[in-house]
Amino acid sequence: MIALACDKISLSFGAKSVLENVSFSVQTGEKLGIVGVNGAGKSTLFSVITGNVAPDSGNVYIAKGCSVGYLAQNAIIDSERTLFEEMLDAQSDLIAMEEKLSVLRERAEGGDESASLEFSLLHERFISEGGLEYRGRCRGILSSLGFSETVQGRSVNSLSGGQKTRVALAKLLVREPDIILLDEPTNHLDVESIAWLEKFISGSKKTFLIISHDRYFLCSVTDHTLEIEHTRAKLYNGNYDKYLETKKRDREILEHHYKNQQKEIARIEAYIEQQRRWNREKNIIAAESRQKQLDKMVRIEAPTSDPTKVRMRFEQSEESGDDVLSVKRLSKSYGEKKLFADLSFEVKKRDRVFIIGTNGCGKSTLIKILNYKETPDAGRFDYGYNVKSGYYDQENQNLTPSATVLDELWDCYADLTQTEVRNALALFNFRSDDIFKEVRVLSGGEKARLTFAKMMLSKTNTLFLDEPTNHLDIPSREVLEDAIEQFPGTVIAVSHDRYFIKKLATRILSFEENGVLDFDGTYEDYLRYKERVANSEETGGASQNEESVSDSKKKYLEDKKSASERRKRERRIAYLYDEIKKTENALDAVEREMSGEAASDHVRLTELYGENTRLEEYMLECMQELEELESLQ
Repeated sequence: MIALACDKISLSFGAKSVLENVSFSVQTGEKLGIVGVNGAGKSTLFSVITGNVAPDSGNVYIAKGCSVGYLAQNAIIDSERTLFEEMLDAQSDLIAMEEKLSVLRERAEGGDESASLEFSLLHERFISEGGLEYRGRCRGILSSLGFSETVQGRSVNSLSGGQKTRVALAKLLVREPDIILLDEPTNHLDVESIAWLEKFISGSKKTFLIISHDRYFLCSVTDHTLEIEHTRAKLYNGNYDKYLETKKRDREILEHHYKNQQKEIARIEAYIEQQRRWNREKNIIAAESRQKQLDKMVRIEAPTSDPTKVRMRFEQSEESGDDVLSVKRLSKSYGEKKLFADLSFEVKKRDRVFIIGTNGCGKSTLIKILNYKETPDAGRFDYGYNVKSGYYDQENQNLTPSATVLDELWDCYADLTQTEVRNALALFNFRSDDIFKEVRVLSGGEKARLTFAKMMLSKTNTLFLDEPTNHLDIPSREVLEDAIEQFPGTVIAVSHDRYFIKKLATRILSFEENGVLDFDGTYEDYLRYKERVANSEETGGASQNEESVSDSKKKYLEDKKSASERRKRERRIAYLYDEIKKTENALDAVEREMSGEAASDHVRLTELYGENTRLEEYMLECMQELEELESLQ
């Protein structure tokens, strides 16, 4: 059964066309992912579906009796009620039934038979609609989205904007309308809350339409994908990964057919031209015949080009030393809330450390401390030799609101010409009049791109990134991933984008209830380790559990030690290659001096012979050690 359908929806704002002939349908219980670059019209489509915006043409059909719920991208609830009271507001029908049942019970106990019958019927309905568990359900959903019982008693207006959006999501989920529209629901959720939301959506029988740039999330929950590109929409079967695969195949087929048809058209046109040049009666007849054939041909449209992607590349001017960062016994609290204590870890050159954990656990605070934006309560941190760092702030507070895009970049790099600055901005899709916009009017995605443009020109060797993918669309995220993957320096990042973490992380710093876990390995290795620990905790009695957890911990420590030793070997191998090259250069210099200036100086020749012998012995030692280390790789 079709729950929702859009038929030839078109919408323009002034001369700009946003949607053209958009048609698709969603069956009851389906989970539809909606993808496209920023500004493609995804949120506008939701506004049309909910009736907030009237299309220029076309219609939206919603199945009879189906209710629709909508979570806007930055939905804000303004309320003096507590979080729990706000959640109960979404259950007003059940509360009204509960109050009526109380009245009917009193009347029934007083001997009113009609009240007794009405009570029985209403009580059955109350139970079937979840009346017995709605309070627990409200608390459970709030807890799953990161609100502890203590926070649930706070006023909604005391929360941050992101937290208010999470409350709006919680209210929508507890209400469970038949069709649920979610616009970027994971933006303000941590990894654990996203994992819970995935399970909730996957297990729900409701119909979902989800706009998201979170590829991992889309792959986990959606079974169909609607792509909006160049104002048009196309529906694909399958989740995000399946959509990419199908789109690539369809594009290759279309390009093949288009090229073949163009060749055929060129051949026919050349034949027509030739026949007309000969200009005899039979030639003219032949030319007209082929022209009719050409006129009747159904032309294949040329494949549309992909939306223009940003171009990004991080370069380092000089390499740092092997020891990039040393953190020792770092602690930070806000009032009675302790974020972390006695935190110690080391970062080596070319590490890609990803910091993960629940919202509010101190991830961003740690990054700010390491960039001198906050002061720790205790402990210290030290940078190694020649470390030059760049910091991406998720709130983009390092931008000047009153500056234009051009001035924001040019003020930081005054030695560049205007042409060079404009070329740099063009790489991030700031063109024409865009560069004269004030920073204050930029969207979140535009501010993110401007910040990355500044970082790209700074040529650092260590990148600190705090939620760098938050405001980026999928193509921009992919460009950022490639840029980081090719970056020869060190990366320390906070992120809840699991697709991003999975692709790039070589090490995980996980903020957990019992402290910070420093896991040496990829994100997939980390997940396997956590799964082993979780499984061991579920098997057998307490002593058996302790033994299993101990085994998992032992395996983790062994893996960590092995990875650490491997990295040490790799660094030592690189060092030895460098030393051998330096020694070869020194030997060449000694030989040149022996056959040149020192040829007749016996004292200097004796010194040079000794130096030559020492260098040869040292190079032999390096080569022997190098051979041994490479045999262990």
